[in-house]
Amino acid sequence: MKYSSIPLAQTVVQHCLTKGISNVVISPGSRNAPLTISFTDNPFFNCYSIVDERCAAFFAMGMAQQLRRPVAVVCTSGSALLNYYPAIAEAYYSQIPLVVISADRPSYKIDVGDGQTIRQGNVFHEHIGYEANLKQDIVHATDKIHRYRPEWLLEKDPMTLQKQLQVHNEEELNRAINVSIHKQLPVHINVPFEEPLYDFLLSPSVYPKIVFEEAGNNVDISFDEEIDRWKHSKRKMILVGVNPPNTIDQQLLDLLGEDTSVIVFTETTSNLHHYNFFNSIDTVIAPIEVSNHKESLFKDLRPELLITLGGLIVSKKIKAFLRQYAPKEHWHVGTQKANDTFFCLKKHIKCTPNEFIGQLYAQDQKNKSDYFTKWHAIKTTYKSKRTAYLKKIAFSDFSVFDVLLKSIPQNYQLQLANSSTVRYAQLFELNPSLKVFCNRGTSGIDGSVSTAIGAAQIGKEPTVLITGDLSFFYDSNALWNNYLRSDLRIIIVNNSGGGIFRILPGKEDSENFETYFETKHELNASALSEMYHLEYLSANDQKSLDKALFSFYKKSDRPRILEVFTPRLKNDKILMDYFHFIS
Repeated sequence: MKYSSIPLAQTVVQHCLTKGISNVVISPGSRNAPLTISFTDNPFFNCYSIVDERCAAFFAMGMAQQLRRPVAVVCTSGSALLNYYPAIAEAYYSQIPLVVISADRPSYKIDVGDGQTIRQGNVFHEHIGYEANLKQDIVHATDKIHRYRPEWLLEKDPMTLQKQLQVHNEEELNRAINVSIHKQLPVHINVPFEEPLYDFLLSPSVYPKIVFEEAGNNVDISFDEEIDRWKHSKRKMILVGVNPPNTIDQQLLDLLGEDTSVIVFTETTSNLHHYNFFNSIDTVIAPIEVSNHKESLFKDLRPELLITLGGLIVSKKIKAFLRQYAPKEHWHVGTQKANDTFFCLKKHIKCTPNEFIGQLYAQDQKNKSDYFTKWHAIKTTYKSKRTAYLKKIAFSDFSVFDVLLKSIPQNYQLQLANSSTVRYAQLFELNPSLKVFCNRGTSGIDGSVSTAIGAAQIGKEPTVLITGDLSFFYDSNALWNNYLRSDLRIIIVNNSGGGIFRILPGKEDSENFETYFETKHELNASALSEMYHLEYLSANDQKSLDKALFSFYKKSDRPRILEVFTPRLKNDKILMDYFHFIS
């Protein structure tokens, strides 16, 4: 195997190897050559080459999203690093472990007019779990240090200095990678290299000290107070946001589903299912908003006790409701961060949902109440009205999402883009066998395609991405790599612009609105599909959509794109009329 002749490069790679970071996404460059040589020549690492750093970071994040283990991204110096920022912010708020490794120029060559140099240390300070700013080797290219920074060598000999900085670098690497593993956060490791960059050895010259953070000892937590509060509450709401599949035992979910004092609101990204759960939150909230009895209905729905599980919440309506009609208490259950989303958080219970729910029902804690019964009847009525509404409306975003979500085969991984895509998906039931993911950390439209392609690398099941047109075109460089699985499927709902802006307050039909808010366009994905060698299908009405879906999921040698064109000027009215209809 080849090892970079630079000790610092060997040290970084050895830390990744020993701590099991086997997936490394590298963007081409020169300054990161010492890292690239060491990673790519070691059979332990699965290395991916992706030119566009923004796409590379989201690709890596998609892999880490599935593995729930750190994935490394490696780039050269300069502005390349800044292109990682959108994915880093997403990973930070979604608690996804990324190890960002940036090659840097020596400190004495920054701010002197050299190309591809910026101030790389601490650039992600507000959105990072840990920042490790490593120190440049003394024993490598010592002649350059004599020339540019002779004062570094005045007090001690080079070998003594090298040993000191080696200790510093090893301590920083241990801290950074341990944070990523145990806190599930992105970390940044900045690595300065002096030339020459391409020299290598056939055996390592450095054997760093690797420190593993000990897993915390299991401590028995007393839930006596919480169990008593739970027992005496007759209106309890469980709200579940982003949640990885298969993390909460179904037998515990069944206990919640059969408790008449409990309403369980689950979002599409929760990956939880029970026939008594409320899996379309906005379908319950929206009709109340337009009701003549709004105040009394919201007071009836208002919980005494709110318990949140999982990550961030999509539904704006449930946020607005719980902020205005705040519960007496809000508890969040989870081992990591607790968000005070509704401005009434009282407790962060730091354990797993399995541990907590198991304690709640360790004894017969069911409390007779009409809370579930009343709202379940209302939910059933709304569901039947949705069926009736779908039969009467024209071909549109609303009807298309109903068809698309029903068409996905068993056991697929479903990746959803943001904006209108995930919000439409929230209005329908999903096949319980699907594993659902969406970048809800920052909720941006950037990176959805890259994330889906990265996520598709992990696991055996095929992946389908449903995305809007703007999100797809914004991230179309995601297709510029050699890692597209043949069973990848991409569905683009093309409504010729940012259709969601038509349902937001302040919308007006004007050239200014169409240009600067809606971003009206006439683009389609056929040429892109041809350029990247993907099979392309399209539909613009129900008949052509049914025909396309008949073959879309069948086995193929290449990935497929299905582009569905919907009426730009009708979609918003059909959606808004839906909530009035079910009222």
